[in-house]
Amino acid sequence: MRQGNSEGTELPAGRPDLAERFAYWQSQLFDPAHCPVRSVLDQVGDKWSMLILIALAAGPRRFSALARLLPDISKRMLTQTLRGLERDGFVEREVFATKPPSVEYRLSDLGSTLLDPLAQLVRWAERSHPAIRSAQTRFDAAGG
Repeated sequence: MRQGNSEGTELPAGRPDLAERFAYWQSQLFDPAHCPVRSVLDQVGDKWSMLILIALAAGPRRFSALARLLPDISKRMLTQTLRGLERDGFVEREVFATKPPSVEYRLSDLGSTLLDPLAQLVRWAERSHPAIRSAQTRFDAAGG
């Protein structure tokens, strides 16, 4: 059964599932500090994590290769973001006993499961970017 909005019209596909999940969480006196959505989005929704995951989708990469692919990220931020992704189980790190030691990063099995939803989000972002930029321009022109 599809849900309607306050005007009685049907909600777009996907929205009923999200609305039902949210209502369920609220009915369970869900602790926002342990929200799975917040927890995941805190990591993968930051400025760099998604781009790093996309860069690793093609296969393992060394730290220096990632730094070249994302030239506007500082080495410190790249290190911090990779550590967070590794901590959350999205990325695996391998150290090679070379002189000097080299490090390679790859998507973990868990990280690989994120690629399909991430690809959908990327396609949506590419399609929606002009509309978003237009909305921002209108808002800014109106003194928002």
